[in-house]
Amino acid sequence: MERLSEEIEELFSDLWQVPRFSGLRRAFRPEVDCFRTSDPATLTIVAELAGVDPRDVRIDATPEALVLHGERRRPAAAGRVYQQMGIEYGPFHVAVPLPPDVDTAAAKATYERGLLTVVLPVAPRQTRAVKVPIEVDAR
Repeated sequence: MERLSEEIEELFSDLWQVPRFSGLRRAFRPEVDCFRTSDPATLTIVAELAGVDPRDVRIDATPEALVLHGERRRPAAAGRVYQQMGIEYGPFHVAVPLPPDVDTAAAKATYERGLLTVVLPVAPRQTRAVKVPIEVDAR
């Protein structure tokens, strides 16, 4: 039920990405890429977090999803009179579904030049059929 609620919340968040609604949005939603490599076998997630202090980011890796929590804080506005405001600030929550073959316990994260990169090893897949013996109880 919780996962369904998160998916619905994410769907509505994505709705506000449409340009005609974007002026109404008041939340920061980082862009995220997710890709696999084969040598070494990894799943890599890259989140664009320009202007986010890495101390304001938390990563939770569960068997089902990698969840990024954090906040991009607006700099103090003392003495400023904004003519235009287009940069989004505020808390964020992004969930990336994970396939069952990743090892979340061995995840490694780095933060460089505004990009958070999380690398998760992928367990080797069974590539051929395996014969499974059947035990018969002859009582």
